[in-house]
Amino acid sequence: MKSNKYLAEFLGTVLVVLSVLSSGGNFAAVGATVAAVVFLAATVSGGHVNPAISLAMYLNGKLSMPDLLGYFAAQLLGGASSVYLYRTFA
Repeated sequence: MKSNKYLAEFLGTVLVVLSVLSSGGNFAAVGATVAAVVFLAATVSGGHVNPAISLAMYLNGKLSMPDLLGYFAAQLLGGASSVYLYRTFA
């Protein structure tokens, strides 16, 4: 299903941004989270979880424009959701 890759990007971004916020930017915690998210999402979406990575993949011809826009939307919504969750529950 095509929407699974957008869901993977959304959830992956939520986890990465939440790890940054909740750990205070601890490099070990953030690095471990990024590694786990990329490992888990790689087969579904490529594990970009970062608009800059998605843009680079588009510029290298590995991602279509509709997918780029979908990834951007999922990643931006994931980041915003992380901030909301952090502010609500922290």
